[in-house]
Order: sequence, then structure tokens, then C-alpha cells
Amino acid sequence: MKNMFTIKVPATTANMGPGYDVLGMALQLYNEYEIERIPKGVEFLGCDHIALEENLVYTTMNKVLERYGYKADGLRVVAKQNDIPMSRGLGSSAACIAGGIIIANSLMDDRLSVDDIIRIGTEIEGHPDNIVPAVIGGMTVSIFENEQVFYTKVQVPDALRFVVMIPDFTISTHEARKVVPDHYTKADCIYNISRVAMLLAAMNNGEVEKLRAATEDKIHQPYRVPLITDADKIFRHARCLGAKAEVISGSGSTLLAMIDKENKDFDKRMQAFLNKLENKWEAKVLEVDTKGAQIL
Repeated sequence: MKNMFTIKVPATTANMGPGYDVLGMALQLYNEYEIERIPKGVEFLGCDHIALEENLVYTTMNKVLERYGYKADGLRVVAKQNDIPMSRGLGSSAACIAGGIIIANSLMDDRLSVDDIIRIGTEIEGHPDNIVPAVIGGMTVSIFENEQVFYTKVQVPDALRFVVMIPDFTISTHEARKVVPDHYTKADCIYNISRVAMLLAAMNNGEVEKLRAATEDKIHQPYRVPLITDADKIFRHARCLGAKAEVISGSGSTLLAMIDKENKDFDKRMQAFLNKLENKWEAKVLEVDTKGAQIL
């Protein structure tokens, strides 16, 4: 392990409409951790509001080290940048898990492959839709089968930008999963299968005019939208401002609009609308992160 290095992990958005627990995409919003060798002990700085035993980067690192017979010592981790908001549907837990595994891997002289990192991250997170893009970047399709993660990348059109509308309130993934039904009609299943297929093809072919139809969903969004105050109003306004599609980011509370790069005033006009709502919202224009987690 080098005496000092930095790990940079991107935010992720998952589901992207119909791709429940399957689709994910890395975005150019980051957490950064500076790792430094020290004579003895383990120090975690920059996350003072979280107890060390509850710090997901720390607990993940220790879990991985123990699995392979190692122990953390002589290590200082400084959270230099924490731009990914917690519990907002932007993959904050996946970023922490990926960061913890990569720190552990550096202490083990890089014995883990990318596939190993993804597999372990998925075991900890419970599903791969955020972990995979956090590690390899881009838009991804991923499935977890027989303790193995199968994944592939999707081409995102250069013309697309993504506007995240982040509120000042949170929604826990656990609560968001509780409102989703256990059973669906055959018609609803066929509806979502067709939309996922169309979304992947439209992205790969650059057919952005098909994204609105391709991001419709009957599996999770109709049940989660009521949990997010003013979500319907924001979706309608995004459409009026020329968005190509609107979805819940992950399980919420962040909302995401897909826009053409020529729609340059979208974020300013959306922010003006958001400022009139009861809760505080922030609109950010983000591009796709194509590299995933990096060691700098």
C-alpha cells in the first residue's frame, strides 16, 4: 500500500423507471477519502457526526479484512469530500461500501479483482444496481444469481444530461420497500419488461425521443411517489420545461429528469419553481460518470 492516496467514488441513481433493482447509473457527484499510513492505530476523520462503529466505510473495510485474515492498523482515513447526500436515493450507502472495500483491498495488496469487489459489495448492500455503477461507472444492467453478479454497460447518448432535484427530507430504503406490493398482475409484469427493453435499446441507439414511454413503470414508482411531497408537481413542471423523462432516483427522495444538453436553462427555471414549494429543494445538472471508483 502507498503511504498516501485518495479514493473517489461516484453517486449513483438506480431503477431509472422500470428497471427496479436492475438498472443503475453513476453520476458526477462524489465522495472522496484520503488514506494515509500512520505508525499505529486506525483513525477516521471528517465523519464526526457518525459513531465509528456505525461508519459504513469503516465497518465494510473491517468486514472485508476479517474475511481474508487481515487486521486494520496504521491507517488514517479522512473524508475529504462528502457531496453525496445520505438517504436521498443517490447511492450514498453503495459509495461508502465501495470505498470501504477498496480501502481494504489496498491494505491486502490488491488481491481482489473488480468482480470480487462487486460481488462483496452486492452481498453487503443486498442488490447490485448501485454497487456496479459505483465501481465501474456508466449506466449498467446487473443481476445477482447464485452468489455471482452478472453485469454489462449501456451506452448513454452524449446529448443527455441528468438533473437531480434533491430535497431537504429523507426517505429510508426500508420504508420505500414496504410500500411496494409483493405480487403483480401478468399485465403489469409485461408492461415493465417491455419498458426496460425499450429503455436499453433507446439509450444504446440514441433515441432520446423514446425515453418518456420507456421510463414508465408499474412496479414501484406509483407506490413511492406519494411518499415524496410535491413529486407529481415537480414531474409535471419538468415535462413543461422540456424534460425527456422523469423518474424517482433509487427509492427517493431525490427526483431525476433527463434533459437534452441544449436545454441549458432547465436547472435555473426548475430551481425557481422549486423555491416556491414548502420544502427546500436543490436542482443540480449532472453528467454520467464513466470511470466509477478511482484511486488517485
